[in-house]
Amino acid sequence: MHPGQKLKPGARVRFEGDKTVHGEVVERRFFGRRLVRLWTDDGSAIEAAVDAIGHVPLPPYVKRGDTAADHDRYQTVFARNRGSVAAPTAGLHFTPALMDALRAKGIDRAERVEDHRVESERYEIGVEDAAVIDAARRDGRRIVAVGTTTTRTLEAVARANLGAIVAGTGATDLFIYPGFDFRVIGGLLTNFHLPRSSLLMLVAAFAGRARVLAAYHAAIRQRYRFYSYGDAMLIV
Repeated sequence: MHPGQKLKPGARVRFEGDKTVHGEVVERRFFGRRLVRLWTDDGSAIEAAVDAIGHVPLPPYVKRGDTAADHDRYQTVFARNRGSVAAPTAGLHFTPALMDALRAKGIDRAERVEDHRVESERYEIGVEDAAVIDAARRDGRRIVAVGTTTTRTLEAVARANLGAIVAGTGATDLFIYPGFDFRVIGGLLTNFHLPRSSLLMLVAAFAGRARVLAAYHAAIRQRYRFYSYGDAMLIV
């Protein structure tokens, strides 16, 4: 909650539009975050009320208000479940046509393996997804992770299950930095990240610091777009 220094546990807020949503601060957490209980005047589903009056939470460096197009554009074509507090931006590069082209080449894919949070990262791996990924792992085929959350999820789950990918939900605080022993992924599609960030350290751990720095210098020279609505790189 920004600004929210005065919003201590017990404080109440109200969001008004086509519907009215009430909120009460339940718990104060680090870095301005709060645990908030939400409800509506008429007892209707909070998800529908949020959809009616809410805005797409574009990153602060996108210097404009959200538009109707962002409801579709700032979302992946394979997203299904609610709950992520940030878009998995590496997945924004995929279109239905690109997904069809990958399928035509016989490339398997898991429907969804992540539900991203900012503090730790929560994930969900479905039964079919786990079977597809683990079969590729056993066959020695290359597993390409779309985004850093997917990477952390797969590597964390493998470490907890003797190398296997199993279905389930959970959370991981796995910190991947140079020197990390990757056991699952053999490729990574990821956006260009902020300097000195944990995401950039993960990319450097996978590709090597010198290669990543060279790629970033080339991206700057070629005026690539960085961050959420930016360009991506495929590392194999």
